[in-house]
Amino acid sequence: MKRQVVHIAGASGAWGDSPLAIGQLLQEDVHYLMMDYLAEVTMSLLAKAKMKDPQAGYPADFVGFLKPHLKSIADKGIKVVSNAGGVNPLACKAALELICQELNLALSIAVVVGDDLTAFTPALKAQRIQDMFSQKDFPNDILSANAYLGAIPIQSALSMGADIVITGRCADSALALGILMHEFDWAVDDHDRLAAGSLVGHVLECGPQATGGVFTDWELVPDWYNIGYPIAKCFADGSFDLCKPRHTGGLISIGTVSEQILYEIENPQAYLLPDVTADFSEVKLEQLEQNVVHVSGAKGQAPTDSYKVSATYQDGHRATALVSIAGVRAADKARPQLKNLLPVQA
Repeated sequence: MKRQVVHIAGASGAWGDSPLAIGQLLQEDVHYLMMDYLAEVTMSLLAKAKMKDPQAGYPADFVGFLKPHLKSIADKGIKVVSNAGGVNPLACKAALELICQELNLALSIAVVVGDDLTAFTPALKAQRIQDMFSQKDFPNDILSANAYLGAIPIQSALSMGADIVITGRCADSALALGILMHEFDWAVDDHDRLAAGSLVGHVLECGPQATGGVFTDWELVPDWYNIGYPIAKCFADGSFDLCKPRHTGGLISIGTVSEQILYEIENPQAYLLPDVTADFSEVKLEQLEQNVVHVSGAKGQAPTDSYKVSATYQDGHRATALVSIAGVRAADKARPQLKNLLPVQA
């Protein structure tokens, strides 16, 4: 029997996110954990790790963070969808299978492959493709080259009975869209709903960024140290309620959700994704109650006939930021977060 409302929890916003998220979210009624790990620079870091160790190349946090909760996840019938495969999704699956054997859990783990294009880099170079920022020629030595795959392989894996779906590079929002296409039987040409499902994934993909983690009006956000991770309660028409676990910090307001919707999308009327061209310009936000915002109104059109590809290479420079605090009154913003860790110099 199909669910009328599907609860998707954003349990990871990036490689290095908090190990506390899963335990926090399992206290609530969730059906899926969506776990995002891959920024563009992450692909090159994982590629370098795989060059040193053929069994590396995926964020080990994914396996390590899941392990203490995996039996509870299995007992509750919660499914996990993640791009934690990085540049070596089969190795990620093998590591997770060892944990399942250790815990005596019979979980079906599916892997989505096909995003790795490093074998095609000579052909790409022959097309005289240039760097989009510097216009430099295509480099000779590529660390990684990956297409951003869409939601359909995730939908297929879930429809075949997978308990855990691991992908390599895909559009972050496709993690949620694949879940919703499976649960609600959305068609590939139902562009409004595909845009709405992509919006669910876009809001969840950065974890507590949607619950006030980087909010401009940061002083309105209580208890950063115990910030709640986002949960989207999704309806078949594409609308959803965004909330967070009880007794957690953070803030879900029209302001926090608006900022996340506009994050990294360039053109809100034509956000290009593998499955749909999304239009978020008429999205409506309604504050239903404290820390619950209803989101509706996404529109969509057919996707383009090509995939985005991200290729990385080493150019001799490396930058490291231990803690980066950005925005208006950055020093004041940093103090309540870091007061128990280290002194802050303005």
